Amino acid sequence: MNKKIFHILVVDDDDRIRELVKEYLEEKNFLVTTARDAITAKKKLEIIKFDILILDIMMPGQSGLSLTKDLKKVDSTPIILLTAKDEANDRIEGLELGADDYLGKPFKPKELLLRINNILSKIQKPILLDEIAVGDALINLKKLNIKLNGKVKKINPQEKKVIEKMLESPGKIFSRDDIKKIIEISKERTIDVMITRLRKKIESKPKNPKYLQTIRGSGYVLWIK
Repeated sequence: MNKKIFHILVVDDDDRIRELVKEYLEEKNFLVTTARDAITAKKKLEIIKFDILILDIMMPGQSGLSLTKDLKKVDSTPIILLTAKDEANDRIEGLELGADDYLGKPFKPKELLLRINNILSKIQKPILLDEIAVGDALINLKKLNIKLNGKVKKINPQEKKVIEKMLESPGKIFSRDDIKKIIEISKERTIDVMITRLRKKIESKPKNPKYLQTIRGSGYVLWIK
């Protein structure tokens, strides 16, 4: 499967900053389009669907704050504002207008990359269906039950939290510490008992699990196929 290439629009009247950001992000495998003011940005927004917008607040003509206000009325594309380092009021106003993050100038390109990746990790979070198939089991997160071989078994709120996180990241190994944080408990024995209960509700052969497996010395993993 080809990895999605994210398209970013950088809007800043400073030629040096635009080119620096464009060059750096393209090296990190992003597709980058630039604009020097709000008018140019709007023209590009009419024909291209971007994944993230990076807007400088202080621009000639329409400011980044005003542009943010206009865009958030019609679009939910994430926005990162570039602000003067000591302009706290601009940062606050930007967030109130719907901006997703801000970065004070001057900044290091790597810091901008971290903020971009943080936003992308949130918008890429999968939306789970009410009913999800794992082997022969049908997990219904809304009704808090699992159907297997004609039987319906209830799951409690803590079990739901754990299985939901695992469904969001199939194939990821969850350590006991990871699970402790999800359900806010401290006893490892409680975690083991919970996994055993879930395994009985998901697996046709719980003693020889195919989907909810233990990775010795590491934790637990859920495979959905």
